[in-house]
Amino acid sequence: MNILFDYVRNSAACWGGAIFVCLTAASAATAAPDPDVVKQLAQADVVILGEVHDNPVHHQMQADILTALAPNAVVWEMITQAQADGLASIPLSDAARVADHLDWATSGWPDFELYSPVFAAATGAQQFGGMVPRSSSKSVMEQGAAGFFGPDAAVYGLDQPLPIAEQQIREADQMTNHCDALPVEMLPMMVDFQRLRDTALADAVVQALQATGGPVAVITGNGHARTDRGVPVYLAKARPDVVVLSLGQAEAGQVAGTFDLVLDADPVERPDPCLAFQ
Repeated sequence: MNILFDYVRNSAACWGGAIFVCLTAASAATAAPDPDVVKQLAQADVVILGEVHDNPVHHQMQADILTALAPNAVVWEMITQAQADGLASIPLSDAARVADHLDWATSGWPDFELYSPVFAAATGAQQFGGMVPRSSSKSVMEQGAAGFFGPDAAVYGLDQPLPIAEQQIREADQMTNHCDALPVEMLPMMVDFQRLRDTALADAVVQALQATGGPVAVITGNGHARTDRGVPVYLAKARPDVVVLSLGQAEAGQVAGTFDLVLDADPVERPDPCLAFQ
């Protein structure tokens, strides 16, 4: 079940089955996370903080929650473990040095200005990377997701095929997400790659728990934060003893999947993503 918090400054909360509390871009820099949200997240060993990658309000909320929770470790979807190791010698508040170390300008992620407050808020935590580079796509296609991941694939259930109906749903989602522009024969590989990325993030969380004892925060897109198919599913197989809470961040009340909590914010203006496929 989702609990939807829609943060609206200077207005009363509305009640109607869910709590609607709306964060706008203008208020994001000064707004603190709702104490009830922080209190609930603080009960978990692992907190997964979802985002829409180009929404600055989502990133500011992640930064505010990191500041409030002060986790012992932070796992990033956007970087590799080698990159994370290199951050140990760099002040995370130094946006220029962090961006340069991560070669962010060529990474394909949105502008680092969006992520710099999140990195700064991770100061004091040990950093972990869970990214599967896009350059691995060919190897994943040749070996399969489980073969590429290695012998521990079974620990996370990555070696098991999805039920046929679920596989079909995920392939349809991939087609929709890519504006109906993918060749049909690519869809199974796209689903495998998404499952591999979920598993890699879950594995990074396990490594972070082992190294620091937790709590661990994960910075990732909403798709990986989903409790119905994302990182929480794979963590439940590998570490069923760990308490995991997942927070999704919606735009105008819209977010795909299920989460333990959902925060809502205004959408950002962006060009039609399907133009890139034309």
